Amino acid sequence: MKNILKSSFFLYLLINIFNTSISNEIFFNKGLDLFNDEKYDDARFMFEKSIVFNPKDSSSYLYLAKIYNIESDQKKEEKNLETVLLIEPDNEEAILMTMKIALEKSNYSKVKELSKTFSKVCKKLCDENKDILETLDNIEPKNNES
Repeated sequence: MKNILKSSFFLYLLINIFNTSISNEIFFNKGLDLFNDEKYDDARFMFEKSIVFNPKDSSSYLYLAKIYNIESDQKKEEKNLETVLLIEPDNEEAILMTMKIALEKSNYSKVKELSKTFSKVCKKLCDENKDILETLDNIEPKNNES
């Protein structure tokens, strides 16, 4: 009898874990489709549902940050980028987006710090780091002259 209960419980756990991971994937993929169709409110809802099933899904947080960037809600964008970087510190897209925010806020020391991290982890977006550093070089002398 005990073995049957243990087996039933184990089977129940496996089914729930499987369902949870599938649900997370379904919500993320649906959110991605909606994001690509520029239906940002619906996409946000799907990414949030994905996070409910998997709170460590850095991709959902990244896309939420992208939505908030489009909607010009920098505070929520930063919050989601911070979460991405807590979960996945070497996410080059999140680092790059954070660098751009720091550049807008004139936080040049943070841009330089993030740039060092970015140059260690970049694979696809390495040229963007060069562009940001060039922009930084063009801005900093102007600040010293005034």
